[in-house]
Amino acid sequence: MRFFLPFFIIFIFSTLPTYAASTTDSSEGQTEIQILTKEDAIKALQGIQGEVISVNPAEIPGLFRVAMKMQGKIIPIYLDESGSYLFTGNVIRIKDRKNLTEAHYQKLNPVDTASIPLEDALVLGNPDASQKIIVFTDPHCPYCTKLHKVLHEAIKANPDLVFYTKLIPLKQSSKKITQTILCNKSMEQLEMAFSGQALPEPDCESDTIEKNMALAQKLGIRGTPALILPNGQISSGYRQLEELLTLIDENRMDSK
Repeated sequence: MRFFLPFFIIFIFSTLPTYAASTTDSSEGQTEIQILTKEDAIKALQGIQGEVISVNPAEIPGLFRVAMKMQGKIIPIYLDESGSYLFTGNVIRIKDRKNLTEAHYQKLNPVDTASIPLEDALVLGNPDASQKIIVFTDPHCPYCTKLHKVLHEAIKANPDLVFYTKLIPLKQSSKKITQTILCNKSMEQLEMAFSGQALPEPDCESDTIEKNMALAQKLGIRGTPALILPNGQISSGYRQLEELLTLIDENRMDSK
């Protein structure tokens, strides 16, 4: 959604110092398991601007995922077990087409929810609830309509949730409708639009739509519905009630 690199471009750093990666003890007659430690990764990546934050085994056998801080972002890259080869790009799990690299990038770089302006947002639920979810929606998006019904069910199931809905008219037909809703800051009009009812022409001018569209683009949101969960993780697409509640619970903001 927001993290794209050429798929598996391989860089061979022949000028970098070579070394032997760490190994674990093994039983007699068995191959030793080679492990890449954080110290190994730091040595391998000497000369590359950035800071190694962590090293973990990747989903691909023989590769290790290195979280590296570069230019204010933490980027997942991959080293082989010997520390001789660096891989960058999107790792896709074929069985479900999930972009694992993008998922790791999002976990490493959560959205600062406090930085998102909510003055224009339509509120559903208790504003004092501890778990705040920001929803990007389009009045003419069929899956947004379905999800909105689920949001009503969610606040009944868990009163400690509040949804802040920000409108981004990705469909051309939604632009005037969105402007009308924003002029009146009306949840009722949004729900009328979701049900297919006609709305009056907008009676105000503002740049809120442009600001919301720019914000969505900055966050890497390219479609609706999209949720920013309490801990800053982004989740796209429609969810049924139980799936949504589980997703929120797994990405809740703990009370301090």
